[in-house]
Amino acid sequence: MHNRGQLPDPTIEPYSGVEKELILRDHLAAGRTDLANERTLLAYVRTALALFAAGVTLVHFFESVWLDIVGWTFVPIGVGTFIIGAIRYKTMRDRIKQMQNGPSNGGQR
Repeated sequence: MHNRGQLPDPTIEPYSGVEKELILRDHLAAGRTDLANERTLLAYVRTALALFAAGVTLVHFFESVWLDIVGWTFVPIGVGTFIIGAIRYKTMRDRIKQMQNGPSNGGQR
């Protein structure tokens, strides 16, 4: 390190000796990203289940035409929300794995 009032030596790399920590930090960041992706999938599933359950409840327990329309609208929206969430989860999971593994053939497409 340097003393107070002195400038650091510009010939010394500021991150020398911490290469392993940076690699570990990158691995931990990838793990956090993967967990965030799973939490996002669970949020999609929770929303889809709520929409589906609300739609079925409106259709089954109420006798209003408008509530039947709303209920039958909620059911496919809930199913669609689940499908979109599953597709987005798989797409992001594949991207994360690709970033963790690095370019497969030297960066060429």
